[in-house]
This record gives sequence, C-alpha cells and structure tokens, in this order.
Amino acid sequence: MNSKDTGRLIETLSSNWQAEMRGYHTYNTLSQQENEPHRRRVLRNLALAEKHHADLWASRLTALGAPVPEYDGPKSGEADTLANRIGGQGLTLRRLELEESRDIARYGKQIEDFGDDASTAILKEVLADEADHYITLGSLIRHQLPAEPLAPELAQQALDELVAAREVGQPKAASWIGDAIYGVNDGLGAIFGIVSGVSGATTGNAHFVLIAGLAGMIASALSMGSGAYLAAKSQREIYEAEFARERDAVEYNEAEARELLSLTYQVRGLSAEDSDHFVGKIAENKEQLVQALARERLHMSEEGLSKPWVSATSGALSTAVGAFIPVLPFFFMAGMRAIIVAAIISLAAHFAVGAAKSLITIRSWWSSGLEMTLVGAIEGVVTYTIGLGIGRL
Repeated sequence: MNSKDTGRLIETLSSNWQAEMRGYHTYNTLSQQENEPHRRRVLRNLALAEKHHADLWASRLTALGAPVPEYDGPKSGEADTLANRIGGQGLTLRRLELEESRDIARYGKQIEDFGDDASTAILKEVLADEADHYITLGSLIRHQLPAEPLAPELAQQALDELVAAREVGQPKAASWIGDAIYGVNDGLGAIFGIVSGVSGATTGNAHFVLIAGLAGMIASALSMGSGAYLAAKSQREIYEAEFARERDAVEYNEAEARELLSLTYQVRGLSAEDSDHFVGKIAENKEQLVQALARERLHMSEEGLSKPWVSATSGALSTAVGAFIPVLPFFFMAGMRAIIVAAIISLAAHFAVGAAKSLITIRSWWSSGLEMTLVGAIEGVVTYTIGLGIGRL
C-alpha cells in the first residue's frame, strides 16, 4: 500500500472512530435519561458496543503509526440536539435507527474499498454488530422484546409486563408536530400562490389581495380540518370493523386463532415451543388475544390511531396560521412595496417550515429549508406571471 492509499485509509478510520465515539456518547446519555431499568440496560449495552468499536479503530490507527484523534463532538452525542429534545426519545430512537442503517450501508461500501486485510477484518466485526443494533433499536421503538438474549427470569418479567400493560402506547410528541408543520406548509403554499397571482393581476391592490387571501385562508383551513377529520375517522372505523371481525374469529374458533398467532411469531424467528408459550400467556385474557391478532393482521393498534377532532383542530389552525403570513403585509401597505414585503416574509416562512420539517423527515434542516424556499419562489414567480397576464386581459 503506497503512502497515498495509507493516508486515505487513515482518514477513513479516523472518521469511523469519530462516528463510533459519537454513538457511544449518544447511547450513554440516553441510558442516563431512561427511567425504565430494562430499556436503560439495553441502551447502556449499545453504548459499550459503540465504545468497543471505537477502540478497535483506535488500535488499528496506532498500528498504522497514526495518532488516535480527539473526539470533536458534544459529550451528549446527538441525544440533546434541539430536534431530539422537541421530538422526545421515541423520535430520537427512530433517528438512530436510520443512522444505523446508513452506517451499515457506509461500512458495506468500505469493505469494497479497503485494501487492508486487518482493517477489513475489524470492519466485518463492526458491520455485524451494527446490524444487531438496528434490530435492537427497532425492538425498543416498537415496544417489543429486545433482540439480545435475556436471562430466563428477565425474559419472564418482560413477558409479564408486556401482557399486563397490554401495550399501552406512550404519547408521541412527533405526531402533533407533524400535523402542525404540514398544515402550516399547506396554508402557506396555497395562499402565497393566491396572493402572488392576485398581486400580479391588480398591481398589488391591497383591497383585492386581502379579499382573495382571507377567503382562501378560510377555505384552506376548513378544507384541511375537514379532510384531516374524515381521514382519521375513516381509519378508526376501518380498524374497529376489522377488530370486530377478529373478535368474532376468536369467539367462534379460538384454537385456530391461537394457531394463527403462534405461526406468525414463528415466521419472525421464535421456536414453535416459545411461540405457543407466548400465545398461551396472551390468551389467558381473551380480549388481549383479540388485540394481539388485530395488531398482527392490521399492523396497527388503537393507541396509534389519530383522534379525529385533534387532527381536525391541528390541521385547521396550523393551515390558517400558514395562510395568514403572505396576507399580513397588505393590512399595512399596498402596491409593489407590499408585494416585495409579502414575498420576503413568505420565502422566509417557507425556509422556516422546511427546516422544521427536518424534525419529521430526518433530513438536514438547511437542505429541507432551501428546498421549500426554492419551491415557494418558483410558485410565487409562476402565479405572479399568470396574474400579470390575466390582469392585462
């Protein structure tokens, strides 16, 4: 290996070391913030695994004659970023699950690029562990038993807690944030287009812009609210109908229902004996058996359904807020000055909404913000040009 290749290898290994140390600090901080003992232990084990990976990369860097780098991230890793503090631990774990999948892809590509056998051997070990981490995070997110082996007494305790709790869902802060962001996005985009078009047709006549903008704001808010209400209500009605069918199936042929659920768990990797035992534990309460069947067949639970009136209120109010932004300058000014001010604050709002969307979409805030700004600018130019043409006609 020539010096140029060695330099690239050292740079890659140093980057891997930084990533693993960031993961260590993230999982360690999350474990300290977790109150439930079993989840805290799982997160702590993930942190120790990330630290072990960092030590492997450090040892290889030393063997290559390169210094071990200084960790350049915060002591809490990514656990205390603004996005994670707002979204809560549920959203944080989803972000980490996505990061683990990206690490798997990145390490997989490095296997093809490395020309160093010792580094490749470490990489294969780390890659196998990262795949396990991805599964473990999925288990934590979905409130299932963790993928790692448990002592029999802990496994029994976890099973009893699962059955007793009947998978009562935890509040998800990200759900209302998502509804609000997308509502603001819809109202802002729609009314910015109306304001731009009417401004072009009337050369910024505040009277006509306000009439069109406020009417559009009310219509958009009512449309978004009613649409969100009907969508949530329909989803709940479908779930209730299917749930009733599962209850009838258990009532008429419980043995077949238990066999179906057991086979479902066997497909996921449990042995027949473990699956039968697990289903038997659930079936001690017939209502719990119906719920388990509904979850497996419908891939949803009642706790995960949106409340129609909450969705309607959130959608309508957030849409109205977004729609009001482009109209605001025309209360105080008119003509080209009002058009320019409305364009500036609307594009700034587009960027803010796009950046806020990164809380839900797990994209970089600046990329999402710029994308929204570009879309808003194109929309404004097109509708303003169309308005100019209509005005001349």
